[in-house]
Amino acid sequence: MTLSKRASWFLIAVGVWTWAIWPNFLRNIWKDDRSWDNGPTGFFTVHLVLTIVSIVIGSAVGWLGIRGVRASRTGTGGGRRTDGGDIGGDGGTGQPQRVTATSGSSKTQP
Repeated sequence: MTLSKRASWFLIAVGVWTWAIWPNFLRNIWKDDRSWDNGPTGFFTVHLVLTIVSIVIGSAVGWLGIRGVRASRTGTGGGRRTDGGDIGGDGGTGQPQRVTATSGSSKTQP
């Protein structure tokens, strides 16, 4: 799958937003009176799990965005190698190729 630059930057923005919002949210939950009663309460535990899961998902989304931007800058997306070779064997057309076997050899047909 190839991401557009716009989609990649959006995913990076989501990752940054996640790291800007959720730690602050957890600090606010930590200070809340409902979070502690001789140890952490269910209220705190639920919000801690929510924060951790959100940060993990946001980090993964941001990482995908970073990979998308890097791929678009290096030109490695779309089945093309950086050395000019073709990964898919389609001659760069993007069209699927049929391979048929005849007498132990294979021929590629468009």
